[in-house]
Amino acid sequence: MIVVAGCVGSDPDPAVTTEPAVGESTTTTAPTTPVGSAITPSTPAYLPPFIDHVAWTQTEQGPSLQVFPTESGRNTQGTGDLNASWAEVVGLDPTADTPGMRDQYACHWRFARIVDPDKTSWNLEPWRPVVTESEMISTRCNPGGAEESIP
Repeated sequence: MIVVAGCVGSDPDPAVTTEPAVGESTTTTAPTTPVGSAITPSTPAYLPPFIDHVAWTQTEQGPSLQVFPTESGRNTQGTGDLNASWAEVVGLDPTADTPGMRDQYACHWRFARIVDPDKTSWNLEPWRPVVTESEMISTRCNPGGAEESIP
């Protein structure tokens, strides 16, 4: 609403109005997403759980923890989802909580799921060495030996 006040005569100026003209709309609409939000109506929301289950198996190289992601785990783009999904793995098998296994998992989360999105499981081995991030990436998340063959 526009209000005009002043000391000039008591006759209102017919050119100044506080009412909308006929056919003029005064409706305002708030944005459907917060300003700066990365979520758009066409962006699906991938929510936890990110991990369906885990299972230990024995390979020629040694034991391997198979991590089976859910559809959300394969597709989420959330920046905090790595830590949340790792907490799910550890919740399913607390023995997984070692630096080397966590580093292998982080590599799979950040890279392998993008490079090979249909891989059935992400396999983590406790016998693999702890290495730098660049070595982890250059060995395709499998430092200390080739990727295991799961029977």
